[in-house]
Parts: sequence; structure tokens; C-alpha cells
Amino acid sequence: MKTLSIVVPFYNEEPLFNCAENETPYARLKAVCEGLKDFDHELIFVNDGSRDNTLEILEGIAAKDQKVKVISFSRNFGHQAAVEAGLKEVTGNVCVIIDADMQDPPELIPAMLEKWAEGFDVVYGKRKSREGESKFKLLTAKGFYTILNKLSDVDIPKDTGDFRLVDRKVVDVMNSLPENNKFLRGLWSWIGFKQFAFEYERAERQAGVTHYPLKKMLKLASNGIFGFSHKPVTFIGISGVALMLLAVLFFLGFVISLIAGGSTLVWVILTALNFVGGIMLIALFFLGKTLMMVFDNTNGRGMSVIGKKINCWQWQSKQ
Repeated sequence: MKTLSIVVPFYNEEPLFNCAENETPYARLKAVCEGLKDFDHELIFVNDGSRDNTLEILEGIAAKDQKVKVISFSRNFGHQAAVEAGLKEVTGNVCVIIDADMQDPPELIPAMLEKWAEGFDVVYGKRKSREGESKFKLLTAKGFYTILNKLSDVDIPKDTGDFRLVDRKVVDVMNSLPENNKFLRGLWSWIGFKQFAFEYERAERQAGVTHYPLKKMLKLASNGIFGFSHKPVTFIGISGVALMLLAVLFFLGFVISLIAGGSTLVWVILTALNFVGGIMLIALFFLGKTLMMVFDNTNGRGMSVIGKKINCWQWQSKQ
């Protein structure tokens, strides 16, 4: 029998467990999993340094259900780090990543599994609508993906989040990537494989508040831009070349003015400024490219520190 793994990050999500018993994240996910005839399951709950009683609630669930794994960070490391830690504990043939707020309905998982059975390695959720979100957040999200795709070297689908189903081999590839500050939404696209956009209506959050304020959104955006684009540095190089070309044009103006017996001071100043500016920008370009190569090859620090594990074991690949 195949196994379905579900990774769920939690951060200060105690209010979600104050809902009706059958509406809690655990209850909804468990109902979906038990309704799958051909799959065993495991639930991997990652506590991202919550300051409320989230960890105690998850520990209580794990004590009653051996199919629930709990990973708890020593402090808050962020959503992307929580997802990465969960992926490292996956033992199933296929994995689903979903947020604890259940805005991405877990009841869609059986239909996503059908697409997986058809041969798709990645089935990512694409939102047709986003209930309960402010116009500001919708506008900034749209702007973020527009700018990111113009700057990035890979195509990152718009209106997508971390809600997706991925094959075991894709999980293995993701876990093998050594880089830090992973922008997972970009990496899923960069990895490749056969992918399918699964459209759905995103529901409103059941309880609690969003844990993606503007500050965290900007950090996520910067990780996406700097992690998937060398274009800012390339732009510096292009600007340097452009200034050098302008310096040549101004030098020609100086020569013509000198021959014509006109004033040459302005041409000398413009030529010197553009030449020196171009040299500086080109130097910055080479320096920037060198630093980016060094950073890409030496950044060996992990994304998180795990303080506790419950019901966890390592995946052993079957040869």
C-alpha cells in the first residue's frame, strides 16, 4: 500500500483548535486520509516556535495517534524553514504541503492524487479566488509575482502558494539541495518535472490571524528575487557599458567641437564623468558576480534548529 505524507507548518495556531471538533486542522486532514482506500498516511506537524499552546496541543494529538509526527523548532524560523524541515521527515510515496489555517481545503487532496496517478509529479494549487484577504494583500501579491517573473530566470506561476502535491522523487531532489534561505515556490519551478496547475477556490481563514505580515512578505520577496535572479547585478553591468558608450559619444563631440573651434570644456567634463562612472559600474558588476558565486557555493548554514521530534523516523529508499 502506498503512503501519503502531509506536511503542515504551525505558528501560534491555538485558535484553530478552538473551532468545532470536526473543523480543526487535524480532524479535517484525518477525515480525508481515512477516506483514501489505497493509501496509508502520516501527518507531519511542524511547530515553528509558537508562543501559545500550539505545541502542547500537537503533542497531545501525537500521543493518541502514532501516525502524527511532531517537529518543534527551538524558536521561530519562518514558514519556509518549517516546510523544509517537514519535507526531510517525509517517508511516503507522495507528499502534500498545506497550511494549518485550512484556507487551502484538504478535501481537494483526493482529486490531486488522481492527477498524480495520471503521471504528474507536481500538482500545485492555483487560486481562482482568495476570500477574506484585503485588497492591499491581493495587490501586493500580484505585484510581487509580476516583478519576480520579470527578474527571475525561471517561470514561477502566479496565484500560487505552498499548497501542492509532490512525488517522492521530487521530495528527494528538494531535500538534496544544500542552499539556505530556500524560496520553495521558486525551487518547485526550477526543479522541473511534469507539473499540473490545479485550480481551486481559496477559502477564508477559519480562526486566528495571518502570520504573513508585510515584513515577512518583503523578506519572502527578497529571497525570491535574490535567490532566483542575477539580473540586478547584470543590470549594473549593462549600465556600466552604456555609460562607456556615452563616454565615446561625448569624446566624439569633444573632437568635433575642437575641430570646429568651439567650447570643449563641457565635452571634456561629460566624457570624463561617463567614462569614470562606466568603469566603476563595470567593476561593481564583476565584484557582484564574484560575490554571488562565492555566496552560492559557501553558504552552508542550515535553515532551522529542531528542538524536539515525536514519532519520527528516517526515510529509507528501497533499491
